[in-house]
Amino acid sequence: MTDILVLGGGYTGVVAAIRVARQTRRIGGKVTLVNASPRFTERLRLHQTAAGERLEDHELADVLAGSGVELEVGRVAGLDLESQRVRLDGGRELGYDKLIYALGTVTDASVPGVAEHAYTYDGHAEAVRLSRHLDTLTEGTVVVAGGGLTGVESATELAETRPHLRVVLLTRGRPGSMMGRGARAYLDGALERLGVEVRAGADITKVLPDGVELGDGELIHSDATLWTTGTRGLPVAAGSGLSVDARDRIVVDAALRSVSHPDVYAVGDAAAVSQRFGVLHGTCQGGIPTGLHAADSLAATLHGKAPKPFRFGYVHQPVSLGRNDAVIQFTRRDDSPRRWYLKGRAAVVYKETVSSSPIQTYRLLKRGLVPVWAFALTAGLA
Repeated sequence: MTDILVLGGGYTGVVAAIRVARQTRRIGGKVTLVNASPRFTERLRLHQTAAGERLEDHELADVLAGSGVELEVGRVAGLDLESQRVRLDGGRELGYDKLIYALGTVTDASVPGVAEHAYTYDGHAEAVRLSRHLDTLTEGTVVVAGGGLTGVESATELAETRPHLRVVLLTRGRPGSMMGRGARAYLDGALERLGVEVRAGADITKVLPDGVELGDGELIHSDATLWTTGTRGLPVAAGSGLSVDARDRIVVDAALRSVSHPDVYAVGDAAAVSQRFGVLHGTCQGGIPTGLHAADSLAATLHGKAPKPFRFGYVHQPVSLGRNDAVIQFTRRDDSPRRWYLKGRAAVVYKETVSSSPIQTYRLLKRGLVPVWAFALTAGLA
């Protein structure tokens, strides 16, 4: 019997757990997934939750049903890498032979006041808390900090569903700056149409209870501030002695094993995964392939085989612009924009397909199938 623990029940942790359970069941693999909540959170949809949309609930027990994976509900409090044990809140401990670390990241709260006064997307409960607060406002201002895709999706969603509120998007650069010229122009038009006030070149130095302070001393009033500017790994990784990068992500080798502790595999946002074009940034697009590959690497090792190196290429940058609009920027492997992009209703359908794909992927994996898109992303075909 080989005890395999998977820490984290997000997109990557679930896919890794289901895959490794199937790959090792004939050689005595016992897989346990540890998650702080019994609920599976669709992080791709948290901006919808914040805007007040009621989404389908997915219980992890239901998602894992039939996979052979056992669920342990508990928050990880510490790792003892020498004795190969995981400590949970409340004093419980779990031993392991192999570990897949998929605890993701949390909001980078290094700017003063973020932890105390800003709303974040660190979990479903946080998005619900923001939504309930906005329900109490008959007028006022919502500040969204960060002009990346999460910030743009949040600003447009909030502006569309709560037109009585002023929505201000603060960003150091241009919103959607990673996109090509055509897609950026379309995104700009959507922000304008929905009445989002964009303040480019804004450097937030402090978040206050009722506003934000900029580097030039300007104060912007806010009845709610949503922080979407950057993440970092949980302190439990570095605190346990795992080698981490400047953002506290676990540094891994080509097989997605920790460079300091080879019995630990790290996937998704929690891992610093290097490719020829650089280190992957945290997205579901890259996360699920890492979960699949880590599971296969671990299984290969247990079967006495050498694991293959991880290869990945980006395909797209999908962003919703409210419920009835979207733009999809297609990319090269290194995430730089191609000439082609999709907009309008066709992009809405595309984005919804992307957002719903993880649940469909889990169902396929339980049947021993891997979706074609996952093969493309990890086989260098993208």
